[in-house]
Amino acid sequence: MIPAPGADGVVRELPTVADTESFGEAVGRELVAGDVVLLAGPLGAGKTALVRGLARGLGVTGAVASPTFVIAREHPSAGDGPALVHVDAYRLGGPDGSVDVAAELDDLDLDTELARAVVAVEWGVGVAERLSGSAVTIALERRDDDTRVATLRRTARP
Repeated sequence: MIPAPGADGVVRELPTVADTESFGEAVGRELVAGDVVLLAGPLGAGKTALVRGLARGLGVTGAVASPTFVIAREHPSAGDGPALVHVDAYRLGGPDGSVDVAAELDDLDLDTELARAVVAVEWGVGVAERLSGSAVTIALERRDDDTRVATLRRTARP
């Protein structure tokens, strides 16, 4: 399902939260340690629901909740697969935007986690691409009827 870099994106309509989680689960089954997943979309678009699905697909342990107030949560693997590091970059940068978001991400040492984990970053587009040579980007939009539309791409850094 995850396209090669430069290929057309995969677009899915996700009418329910369960559909969003199932889509995430299918993507999660394809991820390996070292993958960076960047999630984009407005508040309420389903980013955390998608990460719950990623976690199921990866077979990690622990309940997945938004890491908004703790910035990052680690979910260990239940077997020999990769762990999941779930990051919410929404609050990075300080209340007035005066702090360098990239520097704050560097302080989390996420690049060292990549050897053994998948790193999923909510609000990560534009700030977390440099963690890896390529990233899986999932953009979510929420329609007026509450249907989510996900666009999945793999991007490579030039």
